[in-house]
Amino acid sequence: MTDPATTRPGIDPELNALLEAFPLHFTVEDGVEVARQKLRALAPPPESLPPMRIEERTVGFGTITDIPVRIYWPPIEQHEDLPVVMYYHGGGWSVGDLDTHDGVARAHAIGAEAIVVSVDYRLAPEHPFPRGVDDAWAALQWLGEHAGELGGDPSRIAVAGDSAGGNLSAVVAQLARDNGGPALTFQLLWYPSTTGDMTLPSIAENVDAPMLDRDVVDAFLQWYLPADLDMDDPASLPPTLAPANTADLSGLPAAYIGTAEHDPIRDDGARYAELLSASGVSVELHNAPTMVHGFVNFASAAPAAGEATERGLAALRAALRPG
Repeated sequence: MTDPATTRPGIDPELNALLEAFPLHFTVEDGVEVARQKLRALAPPPESLPPMRIEERTVGFGTITDIPVRIYWPPIEQHEDLPVVMYYHGGGWSVGDLDTHDGVARAHAIGAEAIVVSVDYRLAPEHPFPRGVDDAWAALQWLGEHAGELGGDPSRIAVAGDSAGGNLSAVVAQLARDNGGPALTFQLLWYPSTTGDMTLPSIAENVDAPMLDRDVVDAFLQWYLPADLDMDDPASLPPTLAPANTADLSGLPAAYIGTAEHDPIRDDGARYAELLSASGVSVELHNAPTMVHGFVNFASAAPAAGEATERGLAALRAALRPG
């Protein structure tokens, strides 16, 4: 966690210029559709993205049968026994979709040289907690049974996600451990929400930060959380919402946690890294000093964001392709 008395570097100038040109700010009163439109406006045009084989499918497991996914195959010569990454997009469990994170998913397929399955889980407020978790878990169970049909290696599956998607990745990693699989090789958590603790120092330090200020945080929480959950008592939150509350974190897959200095939930990632390490889980934490929440979405537009993103992708690639 950052010492507030220490002078810290400012936001990367190139990234800051983009954020000023495309500000992501909204309130509960604006409504979720306004928020969704604002995030869609940040997505790069599809024609600017690297070409690769892509397929749309609807998948499911158990009673959940209608989860849209988008599958990406890396543009490499190898086509069999590829590692597989299940990707959960960010957006406060309320905004974002396969299109807003199309470029992010392609970057993971290229960076990890892996098949990526991007999941279009149900969003709040139409589908509040735990519906997104239910879809995320069902999609992973489907992948555990069907990875081979995609040309994937079922013994090399990872989960990855940004923000709310990082939260879902951490949650399903725990569910997989506790329910006998699918066995996971790695978890890549980009600035994840893990504690629900609104008293962490980074919240106050970054109350007006770009991309995720306090108004945006409040909107996401109001849209996602049922009324009976008490955010004033974060220790009481269920692990499927606050994965840091799991009593036993041992036996989870190795992790890379990428955080941003200018992010209100920076300390969530740091806290989860501490807990994983204390439980014997191999974890690498990297806090990008000039980055903001959501920097992975800007990796192709701001070099510093690209460098911070590549660190995590390199860790993912090394875990899935050892030696």
